Parts: sequence; structure tokens; C-alpha cells
Amino acid sequence: MDRLSNTVRPYAWGSTTAIPALLGIAPTGEPQAEMWMGAHPGAPSRITRTTASGAIELALTEAIDADPEGELGAPTVARFGPRLPFLLKLLAAGAPLSVQVHPDLDQAREGYADEEARGVPIDAPHRTYKDANHKPELICALTPFAGLCGFRPPTEAADTMEALGVDSLKPYVDLLRAHPEEAALREVLTAILGADPAEMTETVTEAAAAAERLGGAHAPYARIAHHFPGDPGVLAAMLLNYVQLQPGEALFLGAGVPHAYLDGLGVEIMANSDNVLRCGLTPKHIDVPELLRIVRFEATEPGVLRPEAAPSGEELYETPVDEFALSRYTLASGAAPTDLTAPTPQILLCTAGTVTVGEIALKPGESAYVPADERVEATGPGTLFRATVAA
Repeated sequence: MDRLSNTVRPYAWGSTTAIPALLGIAPTGEPQAEMWMGAHPGAPSRITRTTASGAIELALTEAIDADPEGELGAPTVARFGPRLPFLLKLLAAGAPLSVQVHPDLDQAREGYADEEARGVPIDAPHRTYKDANHKPELICALTPFAGLCGFRPPTEAADTMEALGVDSLKPYVDLLRAHPEEAALREVLTAILGADPAEMTETVTEAAAAAERLGGAHAPYARIAHHFPGDPGVLAAMLLNYVQLQPGEALFLGAGVPHAYLDGLGVEIMANSDNVLRCGLTPKHIDVPELLRIVRFEATEPGVLRPEAAPSGEELYETPVDEFALSRYTLASGAAPTDLTAPTPQILLCTAGTVTVGEIALKPGESAYVPADERVEATGPGTLFRATVAA
């Protein structure tokens, strides 16, 4: 078992205060968007191991590469190869993230193979597929958390746009009301992303001003437009469900579901991939043809998840993926130790109180890595999130 030293990513959309507040440290004034826990090659966690020659610090990726089956367990290696198949994060949004969607596994493999065959450099700004893996993800709120998730019924989106009273939105309103659901959503998103940039800037500016005046259900779009003036993603956001999570509630984002996080602090877990297709609220490349192939144009309920309690005290967030499982433990003071031993690798994250795992005391925002089959018990008082591979 190892205490993790983790990297905080300073993306511009990050909150300047949420992660420092959880850690109990002073903010630096710079955005602190994501704390990564795991073995992603871009920012692997670091651990300290004792060897015959003394204690050495190394990246978690190095430890896994040196002994994949010893660290991950033979079943995990057989299923996913010699790599940790998930990445755990603390995510702190102070401004909206891009509207984005992720491919399924077959689409990721096909897209990656195609770009490799065409010789598109892996670091090219117009490269869409960075790897051959899918990227399902789950976000669990630690504070009130706002986001967009999945298309809402076209008539509801039409009502939102029509209420703004912007003449240049009328063609979108008419399309949303006149076509079957899938065709309406596809045609409107295609039109938004393909519109003349100058005309779109004027339309979004007028829409944002109207949303500011109306307030209420339109207020989120005014806030989004404040961060992305003139961006067509503001209109794309109006096609999606607006969701407000309370602490402990979660959202699962599967393949093809457009989504964006807007504000709040949460624990996020995902398959270990970098495949993102963007469709607004970003200066980055938008691959419109591939995006339209990947997106699932169907209205869906956001599907807010609440944890399912087990007799062991574990509260599990049920998801339909194999790469990860996320659960939560609320550990009382003086209670008997909770056995967390598992045949899969684990990352344990404290979010409240002080939780002791083995001989490691974790305070809020601190985490530990547990290799497969290593015996580990936890005591509180505190709250502990457990990330591992699905059974």
C-alpha cells in the first residue's frame, strides 16, 4: 500500500478555491481544475517504495510496468492488459467545460486505426483519437454540482429558444418542432456548428442578452455565454438537459452522450483514455463530421445516480462498464475496521474527516494506492471513496 502524491492540473476553467478548501490549504490564486490519481502517462501519481538500497520515489506507472500481475492481479491484466484501466480525479469546475462526447470502444478502435494509417501526428491539434479506448465516466458531487447531460426533448429546447425572442433562432425552433426527434436534434446541431461564424456570434450575443433579462430557467445559458461570448456551444447547450446534483448524487456519461460540467466539486472516475470529441464552448478543434457520427441523437433522462447500500457498509454507484467501479464508505468513530481487501487494484480517497487505511492516515483530498490482493482495513471517522475495477 502506498500514499499517493498527485498532480493538480491548472486548466483555465478550474476553480481557484474548491480543491484548496478540501485540502485545507491556502489558494494560490491560480485555477486548480483536476487532481489526477492513477497511472495516466500524462501525470501519473508518485509513490515511495522501500528497496534493498533504501527508499526510492517512482511513478505509479513505473511500479506497474515492473510487475503488472503483482500490482494489478492476473485477472485485471488478462482483461485490460498491463495497465491500470481507470483514472480517478477530483474535479473542480469554476467555469463551464467544453460540450463534449466520447466514442464507444469499436468507434475508438476504428478512429484510432484510421488516423494512425493516415499518419496524423498524435499531438496534432486536429487529431481526434489519442488512443484506441473508450472513455465512459462518472461524476459524483461533493458540493452542489451543475452540468449538462444528454439531449432533452426537442420541443422543450424549442420552447427555451423561442422564449428568447431572437428572430435568427426561429429556423432552429421550426426544425425542432417539425421533425421526428432524431432528425430534429441532428439537423439543429449540424446547423449550429456549420453556421457562418459572424452571423452566429450576433445570434448568440442576442440570445445571451435575452437569457440575462429573462433569468430563471434561462440563467444558466447567460452564465455560459458570459464565459464563451459568441460561441455556438451556447446554443448547443440549450439542446441538453440541465442537471443540478446534490452532494452524494452522481451522473454516468456513456458513449455518444453530449455533456458538459458547469460548476462544482466532484469525484470523477473514467476509463483511462483521452478520446474527446468537442461540440462547443472551446477554442479547440471541432471535428464536425466525426462528431455527428458519434453522437446519439435521442432525448434521454439525465439518470441521476444514488449509491446502493450493501450490508458491508459499502455504497456502490452502479454503472454498466468493466474498467471501473466507484463506491463510498462513511466510517464512524470507534467502529470495527472495515475490510477493503480485493483481488483488484484500488485507489482510496478521503473526502471528509480522517480515515486510516493500514498505517496511512488520510485527510480530505489525500489518497492511497492498494495493489491487488493486498490486505487493507479502514477506520474512521470520515468518508472514503473507493475506486477499483468492476467485478
